[in-house]
Amino acid sequence: MKNLSKPQLFKNILAVLVLFLVIKVLWFVVEVLWLPSNDIDQPTEKGDKALYYRVKLTPNEIAAPVVVAVKPPEPILPKESDINDIKLLALYNDSTTTIVTVEYKSKAKVLSRGDVINEFMLRGAGNDYAIFSKKSKTYTLFLGKKKGKNKVKSAVSIVSTPPPVTKPKAKAKKGYGGVVDAGEYKIIDRSLLKHYATNMKDIYKNIGIAEMKDGEALKGFWITFVRKDSPFEKLGLKRDDVIKSFNGKEINSYNAAFSIFKNIQNIENATLVIQRGSEEMELEYEIK
Repeated sequence: MKNLSKPQLFKNILAVLVLFLVIKVLWFVVEVLWLPSNDIDQPTEKGDKALYYRVKLTPNEIAAPVVVAVKPPEPILPKESDINDIKLLALYNDSTTTIVTVEYKSKAKVLSRGDVINEFMLRGAGNDYAIFSKKSKTYTLFLGKKKGKNKVKSAVSIVSTPPPVTKPKAKAKKGYGGVVDAGEYKIIDRSLLKHYATNMKDIYKNIGIAEMKDGEALKGFWITFVRKDSPFEKLGLKRDDVIKSFNGKEINSYNAAFSIFKNIQNIENATLVIQRGSEEMELEYEIK
């Protein structure tokens, strides 16, 4: 009786094991297909770790900003004009007319009474000096020569008195003569010379004149332009002509030019020698 029950017991145990195995397989399938990889109660690990910094802030330990004072740039003041920048080269002066030639910034310029250069106004002149004024001060430029050199220099005298009161210029008559071509010579109306003597600006409206130099030596005056239908064109002058001499007197300085200008109203005949290209020409005039 005891031997017969053992096979049955073994079968029962085997059946329980098989059933347990089947249940385990089914649970594994359910776990793989439908359940999440993590258990509900298992916390999810995080890969990142928060960083923490300790900052201690106290009112006394906060660094105050450094303020650097920036010095503003000093304004650049314009250079005040100086009378010594002007050199007196030549002058002509009579009771009605004052004409001077000055050099400023290496350029020669002819001024008449009332003209301004470098903020200085020409007021008058004497035998060897010119008078300028600026801001209620009078400045006198003198003609002179450096020792051993034939270069003209200026001497300056400053007077703190008000500038001299000049008499108003007499208005030029509207009617004045011109130039008539008489064939071999040209006739100049004397009233035209008088007009230009008191209206120097009208000269430079009609003709341009520049220095002709050989190194530092002045050899003559070069005509840069002649206005069409002007009295100077009727005199026979053309652009690029070089004025060499007048009535046999060589024009190689401003003083020589002003000397001719001073006496031109007293002459009756004139011969002007010019160089046109490589040819030297004589222009004949009669003054009436």
